[in-house]
Amino acid sequence: MDTTKTPAPNAAEADPQVDLDKSETTQDAAVEAKADADLAAATDADADSALSDADLDDDFAEDQADAEQPGHVGSAAFAIVSAGLSVVALSGSWVAGIVSERASVAARLELSQAADANAQIAAQFVDPWHTTAMVNGVFSALALIIATFVLALPAFSTPERTLPTWVRSVSWAGIGLGALGLLLFVLMYFDLLLAIPKAGAA
Repeated sequence: MDTTKTPAPNAAEADPQVDLDKSETTQDAAVEAKADADLAAATDADADSALSDADLDDDFAEDQADAEQPGHVGSAAFAIVSAGLSVVALSGSWVAGIVSERASVAARLELSQAADANAQIAAQFVDPWHTTAMVNGVFSALALIIATFVLALPAFSTPERTLPTWVRSVSWAGIGLGALGLLLFVLMYFDLLLAIPKAGAA
């Protein structure tokens, strides 16, 4: 009696080719995942390197720009000084007041008691007026010279050097006000704007 059992026709048989295909697919997926991870890491590293290089380039450009464009602190200070002097020349200063009073005292001391009214007017008023005009004219001339020096400074420096806009504006304001102060000085000192008062005949 034969007791050997024949396998059932529907029994699942182990297929070596299917297992091999599955193994190769798993390996390929692992290789692709590793390649993607390496590519992402390389991309991040390149991005970080690019950002670092960009930051270094920006810092170098800023340092080079600072080196090429020197500070304008001195020019700005001189421009403000010129504008201030021109304003003082037009509005008057305590220096002009002191010098005027001193001129008035000196003229009175030199004036004799027998001097006529016109001489007294000249000693008490005209001489102090002229002295005040002269002091204000000196301030105006200084303002004009300083402002011109500030505007002309880039011409004697490096060709790439340019003054800020507000520094040039203040300097031009100093030139304008200084020129106006000099004009008023000439008109007041030579009595062209206001005539000297004369005493009437007795």
